Amino acid sequence: QVRLVESGGGLVQAGGSLRLSCVASGIIFSINTMGWYRQAPGKQRELVASITSGGSTNYADSLKGRFTISRDNAKNTVYLQMNSLKPEDAAVYYCNALVARPDLRYYWGQGTQVTVSS
Repeated sequence: QVRLVESGGGLVQAGGSLRLSCVASGIIFSINTMGWYRQAPGKQRELVASITSGGSTNYADSLKGRFTISRDNAKNTVYLQMNSLKPEDAAVYYCNALVARPDLRYYWGQGTQVTVSS
C-alpha cells in the first residue's frame, strides 16, 4: 500500500505564507508526477501545481508567481510554497502522486486545511 501524508496547513492572514509538505511512503518503485490540488466548499477539486520526477512544473494560470512547487525525490516528498495568500485560496489541499509499484496508479492524501483570514 502507498500512503500520502500532507502537513503544513493552518490559519494565516491574507498576505501571509504557508508551506505544505507531502510525504509518500509504502512499497514504491518510483514516483512519476506529484501534485497539489485544492477543493473549496461547493467547488470542484482543481489542480494547483504538479511536478515531474525530472523537475518540470505545471501551474494553474491564476496561481503562477505566488505558489511554487518543488520536490525531494530522495525523500519522496513534494512541497508547495504559498505566498501572498488570499481569502480565495482557502480550501482543503490534497497531495496526489503517480506511483509505480511497478504498475502505475494515482494515490491521494487525506488533505490539509488552509484557511486565510481577511
